[in-house]
Amino acid sequence: MLEVAGLTKRFGAITAVDQLAFQVRPGVVTGFLGPNGSGKSTTMRCMLDLDRPDAGTTSFNGRRYRDLDRPLHEVGSLLDAGYVHPGRSGRNHLRWLAASNGIGRKRVDEVLELVGLTSVGGTRVRGYSLGMKQRLGLAGVLLGDPHTVILDEPANGLDPEGIRWIRDVLTHLAGQGRTVLVSSHQLSEMALMADDLVVIGQGRLIEQSTVKDFIDTHAERWVRVQSPALHGLAAALTEAGAAVTTLDPITLEARGVECAQVGELAARLGIVLHELSPQTGSLEDAFLQATASAQVYRSADPFQPPAVPQ
Repeated sequence: MLEVAGLTKRFGAITAVDQLAFQVRPGVVTGFLGPNGSGKSTTMRCMLDLDRPDAGTTSFNGRRYRDLDRPLHEVGSLLDAGYVHPGRSGRNHLRWLAASNGIGRKRVDEVLELVGLTSVGGTRVRGYSLGMKQRLGLAGVLLGDPHTVILDEPANGLDPEGIRWIRDVLTHLAGQGRTVLVSSHQLSEMALMADDLVVIGQGRLIEQSTVKDFIDTHAERWVRVQSPALHGLAAALTEAGAAVTTLDPITLEARGVECAQVGELAARLGIVLHELSPQTGSLEDAFLQATASAQVYRSADPFQPPAVPQ
């Protein structure tokens, strides 16, 4: 169990993390989400004692990171895949990590094979692509076979095969009963692999829940209908109080009603339906809705022309 309690970190007058508290349970992948500038990276650095918090604690099965004798055996982390000495080979990078925690050289070769870097293990890291550095970083995470894994944007720089692979690795680790916390902006991937979510904004907790509950709470719902007699159904739905949007001559979307209501109304009117399906917004839609008031950096509307100074 990973537990964060009352974590606070200030940089001068700026409070990057503000009384943040959450738990990450073992056996599932937990997504750590937030807009840019929300404090995710600072939180993870404080959790691993890379930054000293002004208040609060983080515990891994009841112990602080600084109190772990051989941390790689208990907590594996990757916050910056590019933070590797470019003159070292990938294998030598892992060897010094292993030596610092009493891990044998055989394990280095095992994790290189696991992440698919055996053939380039002797190549200097300066020749690695970003995706290769991400794989090397994950090899370092797995060196000590830890019970807790913490990753910041692990799919950054990976190709589609690599993204699928990292998803499979993380779900496999969680399936073994490990505690897995992953920060990512790739919400489509997070929807596929995460069970739980911790969502923060401006350094504060917005919500902690399962992915399903988060989407149910924040994403829009509607009903999609296809019928050769769409006009009559659209009029009846509007009269019943639904908000109807006609997409084409045989397709509409209705909001404010349930599928069962639409089906019963169509049956009473004798209208044939070719499609009747409930629709739900994506995790991305739910995230944008939940964090709308916590956005630090807002983009301009690309469809709105800039204001002309008077």
